[in-house]
Amino acid sequence: MLTSKEIEERYDIEFEQIDCDKDHVHILRTAHPKIAPGQIVRVFKSITVRKLFKRKPDLKRDLWDGEFWMNGYYVATVEERAVWGVVERYVKNQGKLKEELHQLKLF
Repeated sequence: MLTSKEIEERYDIEFEQIDCDKDHVHILRTAHPKIAPGQIVRVFKSITVRKLFKRKPDLKRDLWDGEFWMNGYYVATVEERAVWGVVERYVKNQGKLKEELHQLKLF
């Protein structure tokens, strides 16, 4: 399976943080300005789904119309390094706050 390191080297993209929640993925990355954010999303989705279906062929049959990724995506830019750290912590802790709050319930 093509790892994030191999994608980084092949496409000149640096993944700072990748984390998942139940129904979406957050990626914090740096890339050369010549690479459009949409191109990065397409590369990531294309490579990951191809490798996933190769590894788990039955998965494609079980999915709605054989589609793993939704067509849409959201992109936001982070310009300031101070803000970068906040976003990085958010991505790293994606979904964990809900788990912690759930564990605190007594009843």
